[in-house]
Amino acid sequence: MGRHGLVIHGGAGVTLPEEVSPEGRRACRAKLVQAIDTGYAVLDRGGPALEAVVAAITVLEDSRLFNAGSGSVLNAEGVCELDAALMDGVTLRAGSVAGLRHVKNPIALARAVMDKSAHVMLIGEGAERFAGRVGFPLVTNDELQTARRIEELAREKHSGKKPGKLGTVGCAALDKSGNLAAGTSTGGLNNKQFGRVGDSPLVGSGTYANNATCALSATGEGEYFIRVCAAHDVSALMEYKGLGLEEAAQAAIDKVQKLGGLGGLIAIDRDGRVAMPFNTVGMYRAYRRSDGSSLVAIFDGPEPAA
Repeated sequence: MGRHGLVIHGGAGVTLPEEVSPEGRRACRAKLVQAIDTGYAVLDRGGPALEAVVAAITVLEDSRLFNAGSGSVLNAEGVCELDAALMDGVTLRAGSVAGLRHVKNPIALARAVMDKSAHVMLIGEGAERFAGRVGFPLVTNDELQTARRIEELAREKHSGKKPGKLGTVGCAALDKSGNLAAGTSTGGLNNKQFGRVGDSPLVGSGTYANNATCALSATGEGEYFIRVCAAHDVSALMEYKGLGLEEAAQAAIDKVQKLGGLGGLIAIDRDGRVAMPFNTVGMYRAYRRSDGSSLVAIFDGPEPAA
C-alpha cells in the first residue's frame, strides 16, 4: 500500500483580504477542513480515489458557502444552472453534466453518468430525466438559491458589469493503490447568459485525470481554460515533455493568463506531489497527504489573522 492524499479548491478570484470578514474566513476554512478530512478518510481506509473525490466535493456542494450545488450563483434570468465532471485516472472513464436546474449534488450525478450510462456527458433536461431514472431526487431551483446569491446578482445587474464572481469547487486524489481521480462542480459565472457552459464539466479543460501523470481540477474564467484545454495540457506537458507537476501546472496557468484569463488549478501526481498555482488575489485551497503534510489557505502569502 503506497502513499495517498488529496487536494481541494473552493474557487479562485476571492476578494481582497480586507474585504473578507474574519467570520467568513473561519467558515470557509472550516468547511475546507471538513471536506479534506472527509475525502482523506475514504483514502485512509483503502477506498478508491473516485469515492474520495465525490465525498469531498459533496461536502462543498452542500455547504452553501461556495459556488457549487446549494448556494451557487445565479444566471442572468435568476436561475441556478449547475455543471460538474468526474474522471477516473485508471481507465480514463469520465462522467459529466451541465445545465442542471433541479439536482442538488451534480458531482454524484456525474458519477452516475460514468457508471450507469453509455455516455460521457448529459445536459439540461436530458440529464435530469436520467437523474430521475437512476433514483436521484429532484429539487426546486429555489432550494438551491440563497439570499446572498440573489443579492449578488442584483448588484451586478445594477453595476452593468460583465458576468463575474469566479468560483468552483474541485478535488484531485491519489489512493493507496496508486490510482488518481479528479472532479469539479460549479454554478458557473454570476449573471451568465442562460445556457452558458464553462470549463468545469469539459474533460480536458477544467477536469482531467490520468494515472500516467496527474489528476487536476481548475477554477476561474472558464472560457480561457477551454481555449487552451488547460487540464489536459498539464498532463500532456508531463507525459510528452517530461515536465514535473508544478512546472506543468504553472505553464498551463501562464497560458490562460497570456490570453487575459484569471483562475487557478489544484493537482496531485502519481507520486503524491501537489501543485496549486493561481493568478488571482487568492484561491480557497487545501491538501492532506499520508506523509503528514497538510495546508489550508485562501490568499497568496501570509494569511490574515482570524
